[in-house]
Amino acid sequence: MQENIELVGAASDGVSDWLAGLGVVAAAAAIRKGDISSESYTAALLQRARTHSDLNAFITIDEEAALNAARNADKARAAGSTSPLLGVPLAVKDSYLTQGLRTTLGVQNLDGFVPSEDADVVSAIKKAGGIVFGKNNLVEMSYGLTGNNSPYGQVRNPHSRNHISGGSSSGAGASVAARIVPAALGGDTVGSIRVPASLCGVVGFKPTTGRWPRNGVAPISHTLDTTGVLARSVDDCMLVDQIVTKAETVASSDHSDLKGVRLAYAPRQYLDLIEPDIEAHFKDTIYRLRQVGAEVVEVDLGEDFSSITERSTWSIFFHETMEAISEFLLHNDVPTTFDEIYNGLKSGLKDAWGHVVLPSGPGFNPEAYQTSVSVDRPEIQRRFAEALARSGASALLFPTTPSTAPRIEHQSKFLIAGHEVSDLVLARHTITASIAGLPGISIPTGVSGNGLPFGLELDGEQGRDRSLLQLARRVEASVGILSTPV
Repeated sequence: MQENIELVGAASDGVSDWLAGLGVVAAAAAIRKGDISSESYTAALLQRARTHSDLNAFITIDEEAALNAARNADKARAAGSTSPLLGVPLAVKDSYLTQGLRTTLGVQNLDGFVPSEDADVVSAIKKAGGIVFGKNNLVEMSYGLTGNNSPYGQVRNPHSRNHISGGSSSGAGASVAARIVPAALGGDTVGSIRVPASLCGVVGFKPTTGRWPRNGVAPISHTLDTTGVLARSVDDCMLVDQIVTKAETVASSDHSDLKGVRLAYAPRQYLDLIEPDIEAHFKDTIYRLRQVGAEVVEVDLGEDFSSITERSTWSIFFHETMEAISEFLLHNDVPTTFDEIYNGLKSGLKDAWGHVVLPSGPGFNPEAYQTSVSVDRPEIQRRFAEALARSGASALLFPTTPSTAPRIEHQSKFLIAGHEVSDLVLARHTITASIAGLPGISIPTGVSGNGLPFGLELDGEQGRDRSLLQLARRVEASVGILSTPV
């Protein structure tokens, strides 16, 4: 990160804080109207990135390139441009290829790799006038849920530096929560957008699988992977989604309540292993939703739903990794091989890959994989669709994660309601949307007694992303609480 760049246009810390507090929609509008310049806005965010560098939220920031792009945006605005993201800086997970900007995938042996092309989503953002602010830190090859990266450092939670950020879009969650950027592009395979969004207290949107382009983004699983966004409001997610997918503009809802809305929750599946304060907060959230007119009904997805979902999701996740990564490296001229990446992994992750990812590993099971894809996955999709159809609900509600952010020193093993669990439990609730290919969005709804955020997830029907976003906007207006890290 370059140093000694003066803050242009931010006359005081108060102005700088105001600029950093702008969301995507507000910043874009202010730049288009000429209320602020992109250069002053970008400079304020760069200063904030320096101030919060201890979060380890970024692997790469080219400050001069970001400021040059901002100056060009200001020139374009003066020439009459009204692009929807004109001059707004967004962070990008370092699993996305970015033309002319280092892309490491979170591994040491790609420390000097600079791609010649952008990932498709990055191209869409740039065409809409957006600026790539920098590349967010992530778990090596996006393979983890805590934000622990061996070569580039542990990402820390802005609400408490001693706690994890979640992952694998770890730097994305931390940088948006810390007001370094208004939004960040992330990736979600089993919850890698929604988990850090929940633990860091921001909004995280995972589209229907395949709805957003994935070209130019390092994969794990072609069945489960999706690109998406973390931001500080549902409106901000809706704007980015509209730009990436070229969806029609949806007018803001006039609804100030949830009258006529029916939502479902499944306590048997989502409240069986959970922190007591998470459960209490979730039940209070249901009460508040009912107070503003929503009908919240109970559904049951089946006694074996959780076991089927966990078994099949992780089977697909592990089985497809080697082929997916190998093809990505080859087709995008990335100067390394799968074997070189494997050999350079930290010991615990390398051991896990050796056991379940490599075809020679004792846990590599092609038969279980085929059953997961052809039998279990359709059954999970059927049960989810049937539960919504029978209940007449528009979405399924649940706590995004079964715990708040664990402490960094306990991230591999920690307690939930007296039971020792591994970090994989952080994705226990999010994997359903992943394996079923559903759209899901996590909304911050407050903080625990020790100041750590709670997340509420809504999963909707496959392909009905805009309807889910509209619903999430109304839920956010009713029970959403965007906390500010101390």
